[in-house]
Amino acid sequence: MELIDSHAHLNLKEFDSDREKVIKRARETGLVHIVTIGIDEKSSARAIELAEKYDFISATVGFHPHDAKNLTPAKLDQLRKLGQADQVVGFGEIGLDFFRDLSPRHVQEKVFDDLIHLGLELGLPIIIHDRDAHEKIYNHLAAVRSSLKGGIIHCFSGDYNLARRHIDLGFHISIPGTITFPKADTLRKVVAKLPLDCLLLETDCPFLAPAPKRGKRNEPALIKYTAAEIARVKGLSVEEVAAATTANVRALFKLPDAQKSKA
Repeated sequence: MELIDSHAHLNLKEFDSDREKVIKRARETGLVHIVTIGIDEKSSARAIELAEKYDFISATVGFHPHDAKNLTPAKLDQLRKLGQADQVVGFGEIGLDFFRDLSPRHVQEKVFDDLIHLGLELGLPIIIHDRDAHEKIYNHLAAVRSSLKGGIIHCFSGDYNLARRHIDLGFHISIPGTITFPKADTLRKVVAKLPLDCLLLETDCPFLAPAPKRGKRNEPALIKYTAAEIARVKGLSVEEVAAATTANVRALFKLPDAQKSKA
């Protein structure tokens, strides 16, 4: 069984003490690829460094909406340069976060537009962070519908209709460990109705550990719990879910079929 974590943050400090052990556990669990996500210019550069070291890790570059107020023209240009690295397969995460509002909403929206256009300029799929900003996110993306190169709605938290609208824009719906939470009935109903060919698996590690490990640091090896819950909800085998979601990530990011560690 081959699994891919489409959204991990192995580049963050939470993994500094045991990153190699975390990666080893992921491989032993059956992960054949991990996409490590940039959330600013520094973490994006670290993601690329990891992808240079391990050929089963790819990188994205992005700028998180929490820090939108800190994006300068110089940082935007740095992201443009980083986005041209061979190890980069996507642009993001970018988006809007109207839950924590750590940057003013009007600033988030202006930066979101700037980043969308940079992602389009680079010709990369876009990875979207959407928290309590469903309609705003959709409207910004729909405005550039004809130029989109596909992408991912990361940690999807909307309803079925919203999911279908994003799928119609060419986006995949990415499911994290929250689907294992007792109160995640809405997400389970969405997943039950969506076809496998638009679904991806993610951990968002070190955040959002699945129910059996909730409250602890998340890591790619724990994606097996998400796969198992999706399989249960859809009445499929875990192998079917793994095969389909892995094929989806490979097609979206143009990943090769088989890779081995350089380490």
